[in-house]
Amino acid sequence: MPISAAATSTAASSTDTMAPAKTHYVILDGLRGVASLLVVVFHLFEAYADNDPQQQIINHGYLAVDFFFLLSGFVIAYAYDDRWGGMGQWEFYKRRLVRLQPMVVLGSVIGAALFVFQGWTIFPKVAGSSTWQVILVMLIGCTMIPLPKSADIRGWNETYPLNGPAWSLFYEYCANMLYAAGLRRLSNRGLGVLVALSAVALILLLVMGKRGDLIGGWSLDADGLTMGVTRVMFPFFAGILLMRLGKRIRLPGAFWLCSLLLIAALSLPRFGGTERLWVNGLYEAGCVTLLFPLIVAIGAGEQRIDGPSIRVARFFGDLSYPLYITHYPLMYIYIGWVVDRKVPPAQGALAGLGVLILAVAVAYASLKLFDEPVRRWLASRFLGRRA
Repeated sequence: MPISAAATSTAASSTDTMAPAKTHYVILDGLRGVASLLVVVFHLFEAYADNDPQQQIINHGYLAVDFFFLLSGFVIAYAYDDRWGGMGQWEFYKRRLVRLQPMVVLGSVIGAALFVFQGWTIFPKVAGSSTWQVILVMLIGCTMIPLPKSADIRGWNETYPLNGPAWSLFYEYCANMLYAAGLRRLSNRGLGVLVALSAVALILLLVMGKRGDLIGGWSLDADGLTMGVTRVMFPFFAGILLMRLGKRIRLPGAFWLCSLLLIAALSLPRFGGTERLWVNGLYEAGCVTLLFPLIVAIGAGEQRIDGPSIRVARFFGDLSYPLYITHYPLMYIYIGWVVDRKVPPAQGALAGLGVLILAVAVAYASLKLFDEPVRRWLASRFLGRRA
């Protein structure tokens, strides 16, 4: 099952390239790239997890989505909080559409193009789906309109059956609309109350829920909506509050330190086993409400604009969103092949490395050949900016 938002998306960019120039938080860009790579690796290992989170290797990889939401709230506030005097809601929405929607469309198209290679038994509805159904689902996916379970053409109850991680972009858009429609006007105190209440809801879901984890959000049903809304509300608005409060922590080697903290947090074993799921819930609550804001505060404290680590961070930051939103159609093929053919782990690991390299290559090509030129054209056409 697609348990990422990943980061997704997840996955909004940490800088709106169509906005007037501001100093970029390059380290935060890079951390989004690190999280996106972890999402891909998490999904590769998912092929051997037998749909059991207790057997995962990158055990908490799905938390990358919650990290994406936190980053997104932080940079949305940084980019737009001081501009509402001369910018209306529709202008804001246009800017977000220009930034996010081209890759949403490409992800849906890639998903449709690779659907023909996904006729594995773990996808029970693929064989019975017609070409016209696939085209219709692709077109709807390009608009980000969520699909009910009755429209599923794969059998995994995904809101976006051709590109599962797009579900997190749906909640990203919802959070952006809540911010623009009125929550941006909240004082820091009011925003703090909202963040505190959202944190309580998140902790209760984790500690008292049936799963003890934050896996879910991609289905258009009561459970999926509850999970999706709860997952986005705390981190997105906590990111806004963190930016407004100006909390920064300056440490040497910030990018590498934050990357190690993020990798460790997402890779540690699950806690509590099957008998005490609440223990794992407490761990994940601690990651989302305490550790992730700390990582962002450290990453935002980096003042340098050049150097080896900054260049690495900038590369992975540019790659992060295309990688997140295009990789999963490849995962459908890989996971189906591993499960149906009962591929041994050693052989699967070698093939998985190839899939990882291919996913990065597809993302880079998507960025340079599609995303950047299309956004430049859209900006010149709809935002009044020169291409």
